[in-house]
Amino acid sequence: MNGDDSKQRFVSTFKLHIKPPHASCAQRNGTKMTDTRTSVRSSETDSLSKNVDPPVFVEPLEDSCVDEGRDLVLQGVLTGSQPIKVTWLQNGEATHFGKPSFNGREVRLVVRECLPEDAGTYTCWAENSAGRTSCRAAVVVRDIESVCRMSKLPTYASNSILENEKSPQTPKHEQQNFKNSSPTNPNMQSPVLSPREIIPKKRSNSGTGPILHFRNPPQHLEVKVGQTAKLTCFFTGSPLVVSCWIRNKEQITDSPEVWTENTDQSSTLVIAEAQPQHTGRYTVVAKDRKSSAQHSLTLSVIDIPEPPASSPVISLVTGSSLVLSWSGPCYDGGSVVLGYVVEVRNQGLGEPGEWKELTNQCTSTSYKVSSGLEPQQEFCFRVRAYNTVGVSEPGPVSPVVRMEQKDSDKTQEEAPKEYTCVTIDSSHKVTDHYSLHEKLGTGKFGLVYKLIHKDTGCVCAGKFYKGRRAKEREAARKEIELMNFLHHPKLVQCLGAYDHKPEMVMVMEFIAGGELFERIVDDNFEHTEPASVRYMQQILEGISYMHQQNIVHLDLKPENIVCVDTTGTSIKIIDFGLASRLDDSTPLKVMHGTPEFVAPEVINYEPVCLATDMWSIGVICYILLSGESPFQGNSEAETLALVTAAQWEFDEESFEDITEEAKEFIGSLLNKDPRKRISCEEGLGHPWMEKFASGDITTTKSLSKEKMKRFLARQKWKKAGKALQALKRMALLSKSDSSGALTSPRKEEPLSPEAEQALQSLEQKMQGPPQFTQSLEDRSVTQGSCARLSCHLTGYPDPEVVWLCGDEPVEESSTVQIEYEEDGCCTLILSKVAPEDTNVYTCKATNEHGEILCSAKLTVLH
Repeated sequence: MNGDDSKQRFVSTFKLHIKPPHASCAQRNGTKMTDTRTSVRSSETDSLSKNVDPPVFVEPLEDSCVDEGRDLVLQGVLTGSQPIKVTWLQNGEATHFGKPSFNGREVRLVVRECLPEDAGTYTCWAENSAGRTSCRAAVVVRDIESVCRMSKLPTYASNSILENEKSPQTPKHEQQNFKNSSPTNPNMQSPVLSPREIIPKKRSNSGTGPILHFRNPPQHLEVKVGQTAKLTCFFTGSPLVVSCWIRNKEQITDSPEVWTENTDQSSTLVIAEAQPQHTGRYTVVAKDRKSSAQHSLTLSVIDIPEPPASSPVISLVTGSSLVLSWSGPCYDGGSVVLGYVVEVRNQGLGEPGEWKELTNQCTSTSYKVSSGLEPQQEFCFRVRAYNTVGVSEPGPVSPVVRMEQKDSDKTQEEAPKEYTCVTIDSSHKVTDHYSLHEKLGTGKFGLVYKLIHKDTGCVCAGKFYKGRRAKEREAARKEIELMNFLHHPKLVQCLGAYDHKPEMVMVMEFIAGGELFERIVDDNFEHTEPASVRYMQQILEGISYMHQQNIVHLDLKPENIVCVDTTGTSIKIIDFGLASRLDDSTPLKVMHGTPEFVAPEVINYEPVCLATDMWSIGVICYILLSGESPFQGNSEAETLALVTAAQWEFDEESFEDITEEAKEFIGSLLNKDPRKRISCEEGLGHPWMEKFASGDITTTKSLSKEKMKRFLARQKWKKAGKALQALKRMALLSKSDSSGALTSPRKEEPLSPEAEQALQSLEQKMQGPPQFTQSLEDRSVTQGSCARLSCHLTGYPDPEVVWLCGDEPVEESSTVQIEYEEDGCCTLILSKVAPEDTNVYTCKATNEHGEILCSAKLTVLH
């Protein structure tokens, strides 16, 4: 539809009737009246009027089209007797913006830096004692990106209305059609419209209403296979909200298996029977009248895990015990494996017996079987994995093993008596002799994997170094060579080494018990001070042997103290990657280690010595007995400062049940001066150790594990925090420009193409004709009071409304107000009603999809 057609439709819709139904209503609307009540004036009034000229616009306001951000200037020229009062209105409401001025002749309104809401119909009223007149102009504010459609804003010519009986003659230029160039059609001639042709009222967009946003949306949902999954997101916004869900860049359409349930306050995606293939990331996109929002969450459909991938490998067989090792399942069912069930079957001389459960509490992929086995008997084993959903099917069965004779049992807590010096094999790869299994751990050096010897079935651990650089290869060679000097039962042993460029691997003992502190916090493990003495004794024994070789560890911390098996109390010291042999002629200075455990001399970059390890042993003992770190600060810098100052104390609550001998032992180690720290030999002879050896420690009170659990949790978060810091650095780098300067971060991530497409479909879904959700109701009010007629509208795009009194359009004035709120509530307010205001009032709502009317009768009582 072109501009002329639109204007013609606007004019014909609001055709001026000759006789208004009620004079009072017409007067409220500003219509000139010529009935006997207005024509009869006293002679005194007539005489006064002859000496006073009413105001007249000799140069009317002109319609304007201004670009957003530019200044708007409306001006005209008035004649008439002074004083003249000038008032400006926008769309029937008094303007509270802009800068109006009147110098007695020229009337002017300046609006600085126009915004789109500054568009509309501007009316300038001029009034003196002889009468009043008005002049109107239509203003269009063109958006920066697109030109406003002028077809919705009629162009008004100048017109004059006098309240006295004898209005002055209308100037000749006002009797003719007023020509004005339209921004959309410069050749279009704007028609002259009468004052009864009303601009439709638009919904207020004050911005005070709620902005669409999600209320505490879920980030993750986990359901079991076969259960109904309901992904629900609640949001706050205007009453008209539509939404949809996206997965794999496509909108989800309703089907018998998957469908959506939407309201104005929530959107739910329902999956009738969740399956593993439904696991993934889902995005909900919501839109209301003026804004949109999106949120993504993940769904995990969990099942029982698959069986362990390999049959148990049997090692360290005696007359009544052995060690089993196996590989975990290839798929954990979508939920972490919590543990394993180990089962045994006696092969016997005849038919094999039934499978019997040995344990259902194994939390690692190895287990020492120390009960239920008899010498000279044959057994086989199998393992099941379990998670929160349930237990898997059994994995492959192990080969049959025959137990040894009773008198050939070995004590597994002791390392082998014979040690061999290792030479680096450069002619083979590690996989020539060992089969590679699951990853056991990671570090700055590289990765550790479980290895199983292809001929003997012996389970080992392989430390795979990063060996691409010469410096890395040299460090690996240094550690392997150093291991040949560490042949002691309390130190992990090196069993072989391979150099197949660029890969370097050290084969070590496989230690199945896990970290000491992790063992201690286990609910099935009792933690006492006598047990702690035993652990410290073993640490001192292992480090004492190192110090005898003039080798310093330099990285002693709880992570490097591990248990030999899952049941006993025997431990070993591991990880000699930072260990060094001291040379009396060349002082050794290092700048590595873990802040909480390094000695002050390391931080101060002073020469290290054997006593440097003793400080770390003191920190380990402090944490072992209290569960708290003596130098833990709020930041790494604060921790280092506390270590440097050697500031620490015994917390009264944490050490309430600890003996004085234990406190004195710790104090003899945490001394800032290395020369005043006790040695390993002195530590092994300390009264605390002797008291344990002599059996004088009678207390068996269990020590609290809660603080140690929190300590371990902090350690894990620190590791995670370092990874997060790296990610943040990467994110910052990705935001930097070519010059290296960082760009400002966006408050919101841009919408994905599929979300943009979803918003377009939601826009179409919102389209609809106007509807009254609350209709007008008949009202009876007393004369002189205020009458309010209200209804509530919906529809999209927002309907425009016009009120009618009978068949006449109602125009706003000082006694007539029309409110059209952001929530769709539309109200006509008539102040100081008179009997003549009794009539049928109609609210007519229109948008591009249709038109609807709602009427009610107002009765004014005498």
